[in-house]
Amino acid sequence: MTPGTLYVVATPIGNLEDITLRALRVLKEVGLVACEDTRRTRTLLTHFGIHVPVTSYFEHNKMAKGPAIIKTLREGKSVALVTDAGTPGISDPGFLLVREAREAGIPVVPVPGPSAVVAALSAAGIPADSFVFGGFLPVKPGKRIHRLEALRGLEMTCVCYESPHRILAALEAIGQVFGPVEIVVARELTKQFEEIVRGTPEALRERFAAGTVRGEFTLVIPYTEKPCPSPKP
Repeated sequence: MTPGTLYVVATPIGNLEDITLRALRVLKEVGLVACEDTRRTRTLLTHFGIHVPVTSYFEHNKMAKGPAIIKTLREGKSVALVTDAGTPGISDPGFLLVREAREAGIPVVPVPGPSAVVAALSAAGIPADSFVFGGFLPVKPGKRIHRLEALRGLEMTCVCYESPHRILAALEAIGQVFGPVEIVVARELTKQFEEIVRGTPEALRERFAAGTVRGEFTLVIPYTEKPCPSPKP
């Protein structure tokens, strides 16, 4: 039996109009959609009049669900892998299912589209001929500083994600490691309250500390050859 195809489908990070025509076609044609949150994905599918079976696949059930999805693919049904928002495999466990499918000889086809990393870089006005994606910064202060030092050592533009309840600590750490360089902070990309601001880590920290912080953040940090002060102990 010819196996199905695993489609890695990017979905909107906020504005539903960002979904591609190809993504809509694939989502309509597959036999199953594997996603992080079935409620969020069903909302997306319903919005576009798509009615296909949905199953969850996320960090805490990936080991149990992976074999079942691979079995579905082996039986000849195609599956679309989606994340809550953006491109699967970027800061989520989607890469594991992709690897398992490839090892099983199942075709894997990317359906590219929205990505917070690319969206932030495109609007930052910061050189992106070479850049590194650092994912979410570590929660513990010491490890956060260590990660930022490693990123700075790569001598290229850095892009990181951060949550609203850690953004102030992250900006403080960035200031310690990178110094007063101007960075870009993108919040709620493509959504109603999208905000893209530029400034030093200290200035941006003061800005966000002045009010209630909401939304997901993408940080773009340019490489600078200027010497920076050593991190505070």
